[in-house]
Parts: sequence; C-alpha cells; structure tokens
Amino acid sequence: MKIHIVSAFPRFFDSPLSESMMKRASQRGLAEFLIYDLRDFTTDKHRSVDDYPYGGGPGMIMKPEPFFAAVEHIRATRQLPGARVILTSPTGEKFSQQKANELSQEAALIFLCGHYKGLDERVHQHLATEELSIGDYVLTCGELPALVMSDAIVRLLPGVLGDLDSATGDSFQTGWLDYPHYTRPEEFRGWRVPDILLSGHHAKIAQWRREQAETRTRERRADLLKA
Repeated sequence: MKIHIVSAFPRFFDSPLSESMMKRASQRGLAEFLIYDLRDFTTDKHRSVDDYPYGGGPGMIMKPEPFFAAVEHIRATRQLPGARVILTSPTGEKFSQQKANELSQEAALIFLCGHYKGLDERVHQHLATEELSIGDYVLTCGELPALVMSDAIVRLLPGVLGDLDSATGDSFQTGWLDYPHYTRPEEFRGWRVPDILLSGHHAKIAQWRREQAETRTRERRADLLKA
C-alpha cells in the first residue's frame, strides 16, 4: 500500500512514521508513506496556502489551488487516476474500524490535511472523494487524523503485525470491545491473574473471554450492541 499525504507541515510526520509498526511496515515493503509539501504546489513568491475568507469572519481559509495541483501531480506521476482522496475534516463521516478494514483493501490512498479555520469549499465538493473525522471535536490540524487513520489502516495489512490474530481480535473488529489481558507476574501488589487463565482449559478460557468482552461492551459502549 502507498499512502500519499499532502500537508503544509510535512515534518509533522517524521517521527511518528519512523517508529514502531509504521517503521516496520515501511522496512518490510508492506507500506510506503509519501509526504508532499503543500507549499511546493503554490505559485506566488510567498508560497501562500491560505487567505482571508470571503464575507469576512475570523481565521484564515486554505486556498484550493495548491490542493488541486498536488493531487493532480500525484495522480499523473504515480499513475493513480482512481485513487481515493480523503480529506480529514470534523464535518466528515466518523472513522471506524469498519472503514479501516475497507480502506486497507486499497492499493493507494491520498490524504489531504487541512489547517487554520478550514478549507475552501471547492476542495470539499470537487476534489475529495470522501471526508473522514476521527471524532466529535476540532483539532488545530488535519495531520493528526491522517496519522491516526494511516496507523489503523496499515496495521491491518498482512505481515505488519507479528501475529495476524493481534489485529483480527481487536476491539471493534468483532463488534465487541476487547476482553481483559494479563501477563507475568502471576500476582502483582496483591492482584492476581484470574484462575481461569492459568487453568490450561482452552474452551473455558475462550468462554470467559467472550463473557468478559460482552460485559465490558455493555458497561462501556452499549451503543455498539445496538449497532
């Protein structure tokens, strides 16, 4: 998978993509992250990516020209005429595990990262193929959601995690929250690992885990049960 990210602040991605599983995915050739500086696609001497809003009001609005030029460059040079263009936006569809599964089947994705007060509406209407939000709150930049979504998508690619079951059994993959996990030591500060996990009885352990997952989901995310 190739993930193309267009941002006015490309250095934002240096550290997160060079650590942990994203680094592993890159090193194994399972995913490639290509970061584009939005300012490289401007035409004025100041390399401006924003301007004052028509009609007045606070904040600055990101200009449409650099985004269109960047996406057209990516599509032409990388031969990606049909690649999905995802705009990170608080007004978009809420990102979910199901959406991560869907996007993990794509060969390439293009992320557009907003900033300041927002983007010119023509980017929303005529360039992005979809808008995604990571929650009902507003961030100072779209780089964080792009990183969150990229991580959720790439970790689903076969070979990124050491054990594929590590992904298939995650919260939200099965419709439930994940069950509790324990490791050594067997007792820590008076808190013991549940005896069932030490029994070696795999069928009973599986039943316990399902019951725990169901209980946790009912207590913490009853909305998932309705879904």
